[in-house]
Amino acid sequence: MTSDYTVELTVELETAARLRASQFIFPQRPWLDLYGINVRPVAPFGSASSKQFVDPALIHRVLPDELLFEILSKTTPYTLGRTACVCRKWRYTIRNPVFWRNACLKAWQVSGLVENYKVLQLKYDGSWRKMWLLRPRIRTDGIYVSRNTYIRAGVAEWKITNPVHLVCYFRYMRFYPSGRFLYKNSSQKIKDVAKYLNFHASKADCVFKGNYTLSEDKVEAALLYPGTRPTVLRFRLRLRGTTQGANNRMDLLALLTSGVNDNEVNGPDEDILGVVERWEEDETHNPDVPAISHKRGLTPFVFVSFEEVETSVLNLPVEKMDYYVPG
Repeated sequence: MTSDYTVELTVELETAARLRASQFIFPQRPWLDLYGINVRPVAPFGSASSKQFVDPALIHRVLPDELLFEILSKTTPYTLGRTACVCRKWRYTIRNPVFWRNACLKAWQVSGLVENYKVLQLKYDGSWRKMWLLRPRIRTDGIYVSRNTYIRAGVAEWKITNPVHLVCYFRYMRFYPSGRFLYKNSSQKIKDVAKYLNFHASKADCVFKGNYTLSEDKVEAALLYPGTRPTVLRFRLRLRGTTQGANNRMDLLALLTSGVNDNEVNGPDEDILGVVERWEEDETHNPDVPAISHKRGLTPFVFVSFEEVETSVLNLPVEKMDYYVPG
């Protein structure tokens, strides 16, 4: 009996060992049960494809399809991109062309509705999402910043040392879909400038208004410095991105200043770009203000969204970041 008991005990121990090993080899993974289940995308409210559907996810049971569609329709395109990472149903929902059509028509509203539809059919196969990702556009949800530095000689102390100072200043440009932009040249950090870089800024903030045009990836912009000798500041920029659809860099190809006559400009709100659109680089209409093509301070612009102005590395002082590579 002892031998039979030993054999039975050995068999039970081996069975228990196999069970313990199987817990590690085949763990409980409930999400594996979702494989092979087709997730239906959300249809617009009132469309023919809206049918009663019981979704196993708790958030989809609590949040109706038409309400989810309404919420997503009010978000920005970059928020839609992050929302697509939540689940497959949301990813398929965001593929709806309605979201991307509204975003494209707002981004290129200066071109007009008819021109946008022509570009859509000729270059992007009728896909609004493809047009949003591939067509160059100026971002309006933040500020383009150009960080420039130069060395200035200091005053010698006790005739022993000759100190030098590393001076840092910024060019700020904020664009609007209507074809206007704001410009400021300052040594202040972006977290301070972002608070008043708008059309309600006072004269003490030294924020200047201008107009711009976008043709393919080329940007032409101009603004007027008012005063006794009105001066036009012209920008020639090239738009690019570090990733597809980012449009987060602008190369400063040329920076020009020239003079205008008083009878050519009626006021600071006039479209100054239309006045100087066909001027040559060395052309000036005021002999007291020579035409100058600047060769310094041409660092590329880097885009910083409003969500990142407080945490951007561009807020670091010169002591911690003496040089910045835009990339």
